[in-house]
Amino acid sequence: MLAASQFQYWSKLSSGSVFAPEFPRAIILLFNWASGTILFLALMQLLADVTLFALWLVPGRAGTMADELRYMMAALAALLAAIAVFNATRVPSLKDVEIGITGLPPQFDGYTLVQLTDLHISRLFPAAWTRAVVDRTNALNVDLIVVTGDVIDGSLAMRRADVEPLRDLRARDGVYMSPGNHEYFLGYQEWMRHFASMGMHLLANEHVILERDHGHVLLAGVTDVTAPATGMPPPDLSAALANAPKAMPILLLDHQPGSARKTAEHGVALQLSGHTHGGMMPGLDRLVALGNDGFVSGLYTVDGMALYVNNGTGIWPGFAMRLRRPSELTRITLRRTI
Repeated sequence: MLAASQFQYWSKLSSGSVFAPEFPRAIILLFNWASGTILFLALMQLLADVTLFALWLVPGRAGTMADELRYMMAALAALLAAIAVFNATRVPSLKDVEIGITGLPPQFDGYTLVQLTDLHISRLFPAAWTRAVVDRTNALNVDLIVVTGDVIDGSLAMRRADVEPLRDLRARDGVYMSPGNHEYFLGYQEWMRHFASMGMHLLANEHVILERDHGHVLLAGVTDVTAPATGMPPPDLSAALANAPKAMPILLLDHQPGSARKTAEHGVALQLSGHTHGGMMPGLDRLVALGNDGFVSGLYTVDGMALYVNNGTGIWPGFAMRLRRPSELTRITLRRTI
């Protein structure tokens, strides 16, 4: 238990960063299962202690717990951890979402895009997993693919082969991405050059205009709030929208959802975010929401702006557990509303 509880410490020893454990995949799975077992057993023990204390307060009642019940708690904790790790590491199923956009040009009614986010390509999510995600995405034959950050965990030297399948992503209007916090921790400039060489178009405080039969939509992306810590430009929506045509619906790629209320003030129609991993599991999702201005999973309306917070395609390998907060391969269909 002591060894398992120090998973992040061993990860740092293996690669120099807690974000990129460089153990064989089976060992990372085992560490996550053991760490999850400790977590669930601790929660069950806390509940048991509260129950026993309540019984102790009742006159004439002696609170005791049979050893058999303690073994059952341990077995249940181990089972829950195994299910949680399996849920977190599988190739995600398709999730279809329709989002109404006021003023969307009629030419874009029914426009489809896939949002990939928080892939965390790593020893836990290697080339075979990435290839499966790419194949499922391409099979959807959508108009646009957007990637909202945290694509990798590891340096380019570590992950070059694992990210290679992303080169084959295909959509009629291309593949666009905004950076996440993990890109800044693990060699931002080198990674951005590599992604560009793979055909992915970076939107870092920039925008492009999408056109369909003389109808137009503006697609913008901003940097991550952690960028200044590495000497890189902070997110700047005003810069991203500079010289943009007026009266055009704005779709924004922003890795973290916490700034959505400020974003809505700029007239953005739809913000696509990730980062939260959907909160991973009930209870923990409430804590994650506190750190993201209440936005943790799904579709929100924020001062007239639609915000979609994706549960993530993958998950950070240092806490790879999901219960009732599944990963997503998310196909979004835009609908025109008056």
